[in-house]
Amino acid sequence: MITFDHVTKQYGATHALDDVSFEVPTGSITGFLGPNGAGKTTAMRILLGHTRATSGRATIDGQQYAAIGNPARAVGGLLDAQAVHPGRTGAETLGIAAAMIGADRRRVGQVLDLVGLTVTESRRTVKGYSLGMRQRLGIAQALLGAPKALVLDEPANGLDPQGIRAIRDLLRALADDGCAVLLSSHLLHEVAQLADRVVIIGRGRILEAAAIDPSAAQDLENRYFTLTATDDRSAA
Repeated sequence: MITFDHVTKQYGATHALDDVSFEVPTGSITGFLGPNGAGKTTAMRILLGHTRATSGRATIDGQQYAAIGNPARAVGGLLDAQAVHPGRTGAETLGIAAAMIGADRRRVGQVLDLVGLTVTESRRTVKGYSLGMRQRLGIAQALLGAPKALVLDEPANGLDPQGIRAIRDLLRALADDGCAVLLSSHLLHEVAQLADRVVIIGRGRILEAAAIDPSAAQDLENRYFTLTATDDRSAA
């Protein structure tokens, strides 16, 4: 389970996150929704140990990232698909990452298959990858340790419709196998086809958390835009 417990992050007088609390249960997918600058990436960075919270705790199965032994085996994360050495091949990138976390080298081929990167593509240098291929590579790296929690920032970015469907099916299968999946987006319609529940954030505050009823997706979308628009006006 992923848990945010009264997490606040301040930069001077600015609250990037303001008393954020929510959970991502084991075996489920939560869509983390909000406009650009709402606080989604900051929250994920705190969860993955890249940034310290001013107050509160973000944990994976009750432990903060820094306290987990070999954390990549517990939680996989993708925050920036561009943060990859451009001169290495995809296979080399995954091979180095696998060695660093003590994963079996055979896991590289397994995760490449999971995300739909071919052997030929994996032998190309990353500088020649499209954005969608880099996204697939980043998701593959997040899966190397077979984690039971997965944190993805805009995972569909750069993917074509076929790629989006393939990643959607993969994430659903991982959740059904017991993984807690947190994925951020600003596209509610896309998330509504995948997530079990959504958490809507605006200006660093949680505006709503609700289970998704696919038959009421349009109503949820209307509320999403109303909530975020209202929050923008109130902060102006």
